[in-house]
Amino acid sequence: MSRRCQITGKGVLSGNNVSHANNKTRRRFLPNMQESSMLSDILGSSVTMRLSTRGIRTVEHNGGIDAFLLSTPNRKLPPEAMTLKRRIIKARDKKAASAAV
Repeated sequence: MSRRCQITGKGVLSGNNVSHANNKTRRRFLPNMQESSMLSDILGSSVTMRLSTRGIRTVEHNGGIDAFLLSTPNRKLPPEAMTLKRRIIKARDKKAASAAV
């Protein structure tokens, strides 16, 4: 499983451990990844994603997974989020077409 957020794209960073004697050894800064299930109103089901805690807060701040994906430009979304966005747009258009008839 990758250590990359499926919404924000946040991943592993690297840096140094610096001792009191100023010795430097490489280390990794891992994002706080959580398995999160979010309810999509348009799809009518829950979507399970692996998100960072910052990504979860961002989605909730923007009003849910549907509102976040529809308001975010495509160039700022990772590929996993783009596939979910396409599913949401397709379902939204299908609902709108059936409501118009």
